[in-house]
Amino acid sequence: MGIMKSANVTSAPSRLALGGGNPVGKVEYSKFPLFSETAIERVSDVLREGKAIGLGRFHSPEITEAEETISRYHGGREVLACSSGHAALQGALAGLEICGGDEVITTPYTWGASTSCILHQNAIPVFVDIEPDTGLINPELIEAAITPRTRAILAVHIFGQPANLRRLREIADKHGISLIEDGSQAHGARIDGVRVGEVGDAAGFSCMGGKVLPTTEAGYLVTPSKDVFWKAAMIGQHMGRSPETDFPEDLKPWADSLVYTYRVTPLNAVLLTEQFGRIEGWIAERRRHADLLRGKLAEAKFLRMPDYADGVMPVYHLMTMNFDAAAAGVSRDVFMKALNAEGLLSFGYVPSPIPDWPRLHWQTYAGPKASWLSTLENAGVDYRNMALPNCRHRVANSIEMRFDYVDDQVAMIERMAEIILKVEANIAELRDLAPTDAS
Repeated sequence: MGIMKSANVTSAPSRLALGGGNPVGKVEYSKFPLFSETAIERVSDVLREGKAIGLGRFHSPEITEAEETISRYHGGREVLACSSGHAALQGALAGLEICGGDEVITTPYTWGASTSCILHQNAIPVFVDIEPDTGLINPELIEAAITPRTRAILAVHIFGQPANLRRLREIADKHGISLIEDGSQAHGARIDGVRVGEVGDAAGFSCMGGKVLPTTEAGYLVTPSKDVFWKAAMIGQHMGRSPETDFPEDLKPWADSLVYTYRVTPLNAVLLTEQFGRIEGWIAERRRHADLLRGKLAEAKFLRMPDYADGVMPVYHLMTMNFDAAAAGVSRDVFMKALNAEGLLSFGYVPSPIPDWPRLHWQTYAGPKASWLSTLENAGVDYRNMALPNCRHRVANSIEMRFDYVDDQVAMIERMAEIILKVEANIAELRDLAPTDAS
């Protein structure tokens, strides 16, 4: 085992902290989110002036500025600033008029918002399995899931990894369905030179405080279509933004206050504008640190980063790695406990495949009523016991870690690698500890 040489590592690694040895030390991260003094002062000005209401561009120059800034970043697409990533995704579905039993093909391996937005439109999620290395939706399984009721594919760029947008676009165009992107963890990620959010018919992004582009709590929709933009505004913005000068005449009879309250505040609009001036520098640092970590783990036997094809440029919202439990002779959870004991916070981001979640099982559910259960029952869908072998394997074997390295933190990358390689070098000790640990 080639153990990394550094000031803190010897050729004979010390005993695991999990077994009573000395831990390597806590892995720390850049301070993040970061807000510039300009951003803080601008937010203060908004508060001093009492600008607390965000009704749209006709009312708030801060919202106008934010949407124009984001549009420039996304190649001139239409932009609707809103309150969250979920709001943006539901707006994307509503803007494409997907609802009422329409089927949307999506991934079972992600955060629940990319499924709940479908349910909240009274549409039907249809789950297909993922690629084993990255956890991204597998395009080659999609066509077999398409039915006459299929209206869209909703792809999630999980962990900052861009999904195979070229292939997804081909499939959507071939079958006359829409492509929706969830870029909530992947602002600025690129594939074949194109940013995520710029291939789909609509895309939703989260900008809460833990994302690659952080505010406090906000999101935005991007789309090449003015029609999708205005129809999305009609379900989640004050009066559908109908007072704005370019609101379409043909939609005015249908604009009212029967909307979700998905407005963005002027405060977060200011933060959106300011943060987009810094995002590319943050992304470059995330990538630099990821490349350093990949190099330092070149000799790791049991834990490795995903491999990416040429032209794929993730942004590393979280660092995801694949653990080889069979080769290690211990479970992923035991290995993670050893990492945590040494000072590296690690976890499994996705607790179980989404189709396993009880609130989707109308046949057996006995909890508080959920609005989508009757829709699923009427459609006769049964999510229980879906195979999804790649998803299930990754749920049991992937390891995720924070990766907020937006300034020079090379020493922390070295510490991360040191911890991983120490645990691997002591795998025999960990195997001995595993039965006691599991009890």
